Amino acid sequence: MRKGFMRKIKPLEILTKEQVEAIHRGTLDILERTGVRFEDDRALKFLEDSGCHVDYKERRVRFPSHLVEESIRRCPSSFYVKARDPEDDMRIGGNTLYFMSFAGLRICDPYTGETRAPTLAENDEAVRISDALENLDCFPSYTPYFEIEGVEPPMLCPISTASRIRNSTKISRSAQIADAPIWDIKMAEVVGMQMLGNMEASPPLTYYEDATKAAFKFGEVGFPVYIASGGVMGGSAPATIVGSTISNNAEMLAAVVMLQLIRPGIGIVANDFVFPMNMRNGSPHFGSLGCSLHQMIFNQIWHGYYGIPTVNAAAGASNSKLVDYQNGYEKMFVALTAALSGANIIALHGGVTAELSYHPIQAILDDDIACLVGRTIEGVEVTPETMAIEVINEVGPIPGHFLDKEHTRRWWKKEHFMPKAADMLSYPEWLRKGRKKALEYAKDRMEEILKTHKPKPLSEDENREIDEILREAREYYKEREML
Repeated sequence: MRKGFMRKIKPLEILTKEQVEAIHRGTLDILERTGVRFEDDRALKFLEDSGCHVDYKERRVRFPSHLVEESIRRCPSSFYVKARDPEDDMRIGGNTLYFMSFAGLRICDPYTGETRAPTLAENDEAVRISDALENLDCFPSYTPYFEIEGVEPPMLCPISTASRIRNSTKISRSAQIADAPIWDIKMAEVVGMQMLGNMEASPPLTYYEDATKAAFKFGEVGFPVYIASGGVMGGSAPATIVGSTISNNAEMLAAVVMLQLIRPGIGIVANDFVFPMNMRNGSPHFGSLGCSLHQMIFNQIWHGYYGIPTVNAAAGASNSKLVDYQNGYEKMFVALTAALSGANIIALHGGVTAELSYHPIQAILDDDIACLVGRTIEGVEVTPETMAIEVINEVGPIPGHFLDKEHTRRWWKKEHFMPKAADMLSYPEWLRKGRKKALEYAKDRMEEILKTHKPKPLSEDENREIDEILREAREYYKEREML
């Protein structure tokens, strides 16, 4: 199983218990009085039969508070997910922190900086790079790229999933659009793994048919489900951080109820992906203080109060169009506050310019950020060995030193982190060795990974079965005139 990072420090809380209760009661009020719109007849009937109040004309479902709270109680505080390789299995929840890659519409070319549609080979390469990164534990859906040159939109999700399965042994999240769960589930079963299912709301307070169809499919096979919403404060959610928390909670608790009714005890991980609106241009304000405050409240409520594992995806998105200082500080700040406040998964690696582009070199730089953040929440050990009283007494004052001590050799690597893609030379060494920047170190590492890293291959039979599933998917979309 993947180790991840174990949180040994108390999660940061920014709300009082009374404030948490007030937000929870406000969420229940929205669900019971206003409800959530479902654009799926099967879901409406299912929820009505399960005790919800359904207005078929408005397609509105109102949720009794007792049903919401009972559904929260049914959610496990941690759950197991099976990977293609047992070493990449994950137990999501508790005090464990994992890191997930981000995604982008297009590739940011690692040599030219040009943003364009990637080829399928470049998509495969980006997955292989991610497979080699020590602190990257799992993938979201349709990653690394939403667009692949020469691939029709309905086939993007199945082809993306096949690429991740073939080029990595790590866990992946499924998509919900265009009946993607049909093919994702089949491919996962071929190689004996599970995927994280997907059920995403459309704020404000709405679920379209693709989300509820996905919920039924993943519930039926017992795959754990990743739920999300993603309102924009001031646009599709209230402008205030607390108000947007309540609307986001209502949307996502509707998914919790539905999933727990489909399959009681199913594993759920809840993603916070809410951003303030940039009122200068109408776009989401990525990498912002509003993101950090929102996710800290989200983690305190969902992880701390509800006992449901959480994902924070905002760390992967930056306003910067480049791999630069702004990109670094926006990502680091949002990722660190997510980790300190209790997140179980942080989406971080590779994102540049929001979800518009993905940069494989950025993913390598982000792997160093992930280790810095993860090591922070592991805290420090205070034991007779780490207190080092005996060795301090042995060395004494100047001219004593600790360089030649066995204690130093034993503890230095345990206690200290050396990034793999950063300039760590002295100034004279840096001048002599060509004045390389972090971006160049990361590029060197990328090229070394592509030369040497070989993901565990599928068998011939597994490859053949996945090809057959892709062929079946293509015929399915042709029959429905989607290709």
